[in-house]
Amino acid sequence: MEGASGMADITDYEHGICAIDSGFGRPRLDAIHLIVEGGRAALVDTGTNASLPLVMEALQGKGLAPEQVDYVILTHVHLDHAGGAGALMRELPKAVLAVHPRGARHMADPARLVAGTVAVYGEDRARQMYGEILPVEAARIREMPEGSRLHLAGRELRFLDTPGHARHHVCILDGRSGHVFAGDMFGLSYRELDRGGRQFAFPSTTPTQFDPEAMHASIDRLLALRPQAIYVTHYGQVREVERLGADLHRLVEAHVDIALRCRHEGAGRQPAIKAGLAELLQAEAGRQGWGIPAGELLRLMAIDIELNAQGLAAWLDGPG
Repeated sequence: MEGASGMADITDYEHGICAIDSGFGRPRLDAIHLIVEGGRAALVDTGTNASLPLVMEALQGKGLAPEQVDYVILTHVHLDHAGGAGALMRELPKAVLAVHPRGARHMADPARLVAGTVAVYGEDRARQMYGEILPVEAARIREMPEGSRLHLAGRELRFLDTPGHARHHVCILDGRSGHVFAGDMFGLSYRELDRGGRQFAFPSTTPTQFDPEAMHASIDRLLALRPQAIYVTHYGQVREVERLGADLHRLVEAHVDIALRCRHEGAGRQPAIKAGLAELLQAEAGRQGWGIPAGELLRLMAIDIELNAQGLAAWLDGPG
């Protein structure tokens, strides 16, 4: 069921879970997930500073006051997931920010995080996309290592250390539904490409910490939980988890093969990787029956192809 509260685009699922469109980039590119239990709430990822009014509008539409949000959970600290955390925490007086131990310091002092983003996008573009990244008071940050738990009105949320996309990535197993909040660890799945209710998944190998071996292990770990549904930031709930996991394994290997084929291309390496990814994407469109014209598909996935190519190049160059 889909509905809207004011400006906010909300997709409601079962078990008190919904996706709020963060407004980043294009419609339904970037989701903020909301969990409601017993009149208490948790947000999974935050979008950017510009997402703040949409989150507050969505909370109001669900009959929730800011004081009813107990947790803001970050799957990882890439800015499309965490850029709005500082601004959002200032509006949620009771909330604790829960984050991987490797990401906690970047939330308290985001200078290095901002510098890394500027290195990818350039200063003007980074500021246009993300604005000023505000710090979070250190006393309000809780580090969530492997196996740690939060309780939302008695509902257990268990944290899994899941590297591969980033070394500061966690996934969250919801004890009530058995579902998993996976950030970018279970790939990208845009609703524009759904056909007849059949969803797809495509890996996210963005810079600078892509690690294929770790990514395979993390995907397997999620599959071993046998969840009926997984929530990905890009975008929303996916089902048929076993099939999508097999696709992700196959496509991670295809990404690696493209990178290795292009590793000796010198200055032409990045364009060659991008071209290889574009070919892979179009082949996958044929395999999955997306039925979308090639030009439209490449426009839809242009940023992802660019970032995946950058991440593969960084992997070829060694640990970031």
